[in-house]
Amino acid sequence: MNSIDKIFELCRHNADMTFDKSWSQGRTVFGGVSAAAILRAMDFELESPRPLRVLHVNFIAPLKIEKPCRITIEHLRDGQNVTQLQGRLTQDNQTCVQVQACYGKSRDSKINRLSDQQCSLKSASKGNFLPIIPGVTPKFLKHITLDFQSGKLPFTGSKHSHIDGWMKFKEVPTNISLAHIVALADAWPPTVLQMLKWPKPASTLSWQVDVLQPEIKLPPSQWIGYQAKTLQATDGYSHTQANIWSESGELILLSRQTDVIFG
Repeated sequence: MNSIDKIFELCRHNADMTFDKSWSQGRTVFGGVSAAAILRAMDFELESPRPLRVLHVNFIAPLKIEKPCRITIEHLRDGQNVTQLQGRLTQDNQTCVQVQACYGKSRDSKINRLSDQQCSLKSASKGNFLPIIPGVTPKFLKHITLDFQSGKLPFTGSKHSHIDGWMKFKEVPTNISLAHIVALADAWPPTVLQMLKWPKPASTLSWQVDVLQPEIKLPPSQWIGYQAKTLQATDGYSHTQANIWSESGELILLSRQTDVIFG
């Protein structure tokens, strides 16, 4: 069972990769880890370190478990201050996941307006984890602990469409990079699945991450906060926005996803 750090190490060497069954999510590899693997490969590709500013992810085709795949990185532009990279995770000559990342140096500016949003999460609880149910919960949750605080579990007929909680890796990483946080941020079920009374499939179509704290340093064992709300859900598509927090209440990422709901 490969840990997240072992997967990221493969990205450093640009080697053919396989994801074992412990990282599966239905018929495909867990989207968070596939996107994070491409991001980590991009980090290694940078000629000089630059903070990540924006990440766009498109999940194009199922990435099969335990089958070779490869990450390729293309430099779209290397400017004086901004670097644009595109990464693809391919399998059987087909692009399965595509990522575009924008890295940008900090600039001097007279404008300095910080977010006035505040984290309303209570401290993480050891007794409120999402239970592992064989055949129901995704296998990748063997690697990640989720602590629900608000919202309901999928397919419980809830009237709500928001999720609040905490997340972290069960096997503590060597350090916490933005790639680690990106992987964690995709671990939660789509917010609207709790409104259904019976199991129905869902998948993420596109995902955008805006980085507000690109150079944040966090202890590897720290919990990461997650607060997501549904902006709209119509015609089989759900649009969700989430805030990703540090334990100390710093807003790290803004996440926006478009999910396809089959039912």
